[in-house]
Amino acid sequence: MGLGRQAEQQNTMWISCDLIPKSRGHAFYDRLQTELTKSGFDHFAEDQCASFFDKSRGRRSIPPGRYFRMLLVGYFEGIEWRCADFLSLREFLLLDHAESVPDHSTLSHMRSRLPLEVHSQVFSFVLDLLTKRGLVKGERIGVDASTMEANAALKAIVRRDTGEGYNEMLRRMAKESGVETPTQDDLIRMDRQRKGKKLSNQDWKSSTDPESRIAKMKDGRMRLGYKPEHAVDLDTGAIVAAKIHHADQGDTATLPKTLDAASEQLEAIGKKPTESAPCETVCDKGYFSRDTLKELDGSEWKTRIAEPKRKGLNWWHGDHEARRAVYNNRARIGSEIGKATSRRRTELVERSFEHCLDRCGGMRRAWLRGVENLEKRYLIHVAGFNLALLMRRLTGVGTPREAAVLSAWLLTTQFDGCYWLTLVVIVQDAVGKIIAGVVMFGIVPANR
Repeated sequence: MGLGRQAEQQNTMWISCDLIPKSRGHAFYDRLQTELTKSGFDHFAEDQCASFFDKSRGRRSIPPGRYFRMLLVGYFEGIEWRCADFLSLREFLLLDHAESVPDHSTLSHMRSRLPLEVHSQVFSFVLDLLTKRGLVKGERIGVDASTMEANAALKAIVRRDTGEGYNEMLRRMAKESGVETPTQDDLIRMDRQRKGKKLSNQDWKSSTDPESRIAKMKDGRMRLGYKPEHAVDLDTGAIVAAKIHHADQGDTATLPKTLDAASEQLEAIGKKPTESAPCETVCDKGYFSRDTLKELDGSEWKTRIAEPKRKGLNWWHGDHEARRAVYNNRARIGSEIGKATSRRRTELVERSFEHCLDRCGGMRRAWLRGVENLEKRYLIHVAGFNLALLMRRLTGVGTPREAAVLSAWLLTTQFDGCYWLTLVVIVQDAVGKIIAGVVMFGIVPANR
């Protein structure tokens, strides 16, 4: 074999489309594309978005189906993934050879033009796909919340009344104490030692993201953030509703909004709970309050909210409705069914946050600003989590990386009037090393 030498590159003036290199495709995205196309996803998205665009003039936008697909890729591949780096993703986005992948500014323009209701309708469309496959029961709903770091720095906060920054306040206090030219180390030392140090959301706000709030993250750090809250079907693990709240709001304040969103989504798929057939609401002790239990008692939501331990007796002061609601809830959570349901909530709801915020999606830190703007992105992000459940039901894998490292072969041999079946499954890691293997045998009569 002769040595091949690199010649000078010279672009051709014309090339046929069938000569352009193509990818081998991706089994996960090909199957997901089949499900979306068969269900009419693109026509549904275009019908929902048509009223927000001019029909006669203006430059044409990217197809709405492509916009939502790119947001789904943000869940499957990570929020920082670039669709232009993967030829299989170009096929998933239905891009022609001459079309380029939309950039982030195009996605931002589409997101600002489309309201939150359109994103909620697309989320309902995905939820309906799961319902047709039996992945949404609507009988037991677990609710819990987490924290998400905002796209804003804590050092950039300003006072709500005067607009004075935090460093400006420290310099003013240093000058008042007699230090004319304080250094940054002096300010840090004085800030640590001063008494009455307090950061309150009533007094401070972010200059770049006013809707973010000061809160403690899951790792213990104090940051500006938001509060995502999930309502999860405890029979299947599907997320029925996802809301973004201000981080300083308590669980009892955000629970009614999340339950209203869950009720709307369940109504859209034909599984809305009623007072005669209520849906169980399972929460931890952070959601416990007499007013919440009294409001939900006898409604379409049957509560199983964990009750915190308190010393002494409960004093009702003549509020018989609250007493009845608390005792009914206590009886439900104390039963064996209630204990099993609470364990189920801990497993599935925490798993949804792990996948959406940490493991797959990578949205533990937000890259957008504003509650509504962030909720638009987060709804489609959670829709990707639900589609992963659907793909796991159809193919046995829920992520593209899991599908890439899983290989299977079915070998058949006819002998002595029977078919001898051998199923070989090989699992590889990210570098191609085999980490697991399964071999199964079966015998089927030839006349069957």
